[in-house]
Amino acid sequence: MTVVSTRERDSDRKTRIHLSFYDRSKFLLFFTLTFLTLVWADMAGEKDLGFFDALSESAYRRWWIFPLFAIELIRQTHFLIAELAAPYHGFWQGYFGFVDRALHRLSDWTRFRLSRVIKWLVFVTLLSIVLGAIYKETPVRALFFAPRALWSALPVIAQLSFAVVFIIIQFVAIFWFLSRGGIDTYFPDDIKTRFSDVWGQDHVLARIKENLVFLENPESIEKLGGYVPGGILLWGPPGTGKTLMAESMAGETGKPFVFVDPGAFNNMFFGIGILKVKGLFRKLRKLALRYGGVVVFFDEADALGNRGIMSGRPPGSYASSFLSSNNCHGYSYLAPETQSFLVREALISSRTRRGETDSKPTAINRFMMGAGGGGAGMGTLQALLTELSGLKKPRGFFNRIVRRTLGMRPKNPPKYRILVVMATNMPESLDEALLRPGRIDRMYRVGYPSKAGRIRTYEGYLEKISHDLSKEEVEKLAIITPYATGATIKDLVNESLIMAIRNSRTSVTWSDVLKAKQLKQLGPSEDVEYIERERHATAIHEACHAVMAYRVRRHLEIDIATIEKGAEYLGMVASIPPDDQFTHWKREYEADILVSIASLSGERLFFDDDNSSGVSGDLESATTIAGLMEGYWGMGSTVSSYASGRRMDLGAPGGGKPNDNKIEMRRALADRIEDNLSSLLSKAESLLRENRFEVLAVAHALETHKTLSGNDVHAVIERRTGDVVNGQLYSSSINIDAIEKYHLSALQAHREHRKPDLPLPVLE
Repeated sequence: MTVVSTRERDSDRKTRIHLSFYDRSKFLLFFTLTFLTLVWADMAGEKDLGFFDALSESAYRRWWIFPLFAIELIRQTHFLIAELAAPYHGFWQGYFGFVDRALHRLSDWTRFRLSRVIKWLVFVTLLSIVLGAIYKETPVRALFFAPRALWSALPVIAQLSFAVVFIIIQFVAIFWFLSRGGIDTYFPDDIKTRFSDVWGQDHVLARIKENLVFLENPESIEKLGGYVPGGILLWGPPGTGKTLMAESMAGETGKPFVFVDPGAFNNMFFGIGILKVKGLFRKLRKLALRYGGVVVFFDEADALGNRGIMSGRPPGSYASSFLSSNNCHGYSYLAPETQSFLVREALISSRTRRGETDSKPTAINRFMMGAGGGGAGMGTLQALLTELSGLKKPRGFFNRIVRRTLGMRPKNPPKYRILVVMATNMPESLDEALLRPGRIDRMYRVGYPSKAGRIRTYEGYLEKISHDLSKEEVEKLAIITPYATGATIKDLVNESLIMAIRNSRTSVTWSDVLKAKQLKQLGPSEDVEYIERERHATAIHEACHAVMAYRVRRHLEIDIATIEKGAEYLGMVASIPPDDQFTHWKREYEADILVSIASLSGERLFFDDDNSSGVSGDLESATTIAGLMEGYWGMGSTVSSYASGRRMDLGAPGGGKPNDNKIEMRRALADRIEDNLSSLLSKAESLLRENRFEVLAVAHALETHKTLSGNDVHAVIERRTGDVVNGQLYSSSINIDAIEKYHLSALQAHREHRKPDLPLPVLE
């Protein structure tokens, strides 16, 4: 076993610690310079006196300096022998040990003050001797001549001081001007927001209220040996109410609210950001002492950046890249080494799992974006980290300077009640040192509000306007907007009011809300008219999606169907979850695939085995879901995970080369995906054949009205009255025959690439 050598302890040394050259010669050098200064003073007083004569005369008159020089020389010789000879050092250490023990009975602060007094006495004594030699007076009288000499030299000193101060003021003014801005202070009377104004995030507010209890009554935890949590991170999607929560904290506590702009620390010159951080916390400490506390809010905290590659992680768990949000936490019971391996491999393979190429940005690329020169600039983040949890310096000029000069112990700094709140939607870009306890003590995810939260948010914004919506309609509105945030809900209600004003009304109705939702979801449609046969083909395409979704999908409901051309689509059928759901099942994914490939099977069914290029996006979605079912989710014909097999280079039996194994694995996975999609395509064709007229009926409604709500699609299929469409008309045999004849005419026009002979029928 290798023995590691360590540095010898001072208590174990047999000889004295070696002095440096400076420590050994500083007093000798000081005495030499003092003597030469006195010689120079004699020469300045008598112009005819030469150097050697002045040296001889000064040595005769100031003989006392040579004994001091000799004493210091003997002392250094003593130290040198003690450094080389252990017995000599041991003898003197025992002889003077009682002196050292007596001195150490005094406190460190008392010994520090005594040493300072002795040093000042020595300095004043030497200064009086030098001045006595210069003014030809006794040392005591010469000491009183020093102010007169200083007064006579004051004009020159003032000129030099003015020049220096003028230059310093220029730099100070420039840096002071550049360090302004980006920080706004709101006093308690300026803040009207309360917790009652924050809707849909009750679980987060409950935790935040706990923080405020400790801020207002810190003794409740400090007297038990704890400390007040002083940092909160709110992270989640944009628009979920993070800024509103921070503002409500200040409103509830009656404390000042300091808002830090995201770009406040991005500056042209190095050091400006550091000055801003120092100035910010100086202001926070003053406000905290004056008002008993202060809330500071850093919006878009990811602008602070980080200091190195992979130094920041999303809060909560290092496994966030490995686990999806709808999994059980099977990662938690694994060994730490296995956890580390899985996270590392998941990060590396994230690009492959998403089907991305090398030319596209990936999850791991985004994870590393904060490295290097990103963020608020060099030194700014470090200054912020220091201020958040650094040593608390004594406060005030008198406390720090005057008391220390007088040999008095500075007062301990007060406890500043500063609640730091940060918000970001990119927590992975934050530095790991910023997120550690002591700086950021609590991290809360402010996610999309639940159904109950959306209902409460809609009710809150609708109370501010005049409307005719019932409770059932508000609940339905919350259902058909599953991922709405507080910001999007506010915008939708405002857009609904604009719709009502456009129609010369002051009260919002259900139809206004639906039109506003359609506008926000789809955007304004392009002013494009399809030719008749293409309009009919697009309607058939979307009708196949809609009918298939109605028949096989229960975990989603049709929200809207349209054939109005948008910026990135010819038509669409959008679905929404009727309830908040966090797990998904094999049958649900198979239903999604059936809805996706219904367009291909439907076009082949209704257009004589022909299909358009518009099915490409549907096939991509279906293939992706089928691949995940087969290779990752355990919903296919095999159990093993394709991701793990690829990482471990597992392939077909026989032990081929790694590349060959990967090719074989991909080929086998592709075959299983193709078999699954083929069987589901046959099933989709059978279902559409059974619902042939429902497809034609929905297509006719789309051609007539361009856009249908989910209720209207259901009304057509169920032959009942909907919001806009009267589905009962599609139960008439006359109308059924008219729609069928129109389709056959459109089919013939499609074959011959011409206009259909029959116009779109008007139902009786």
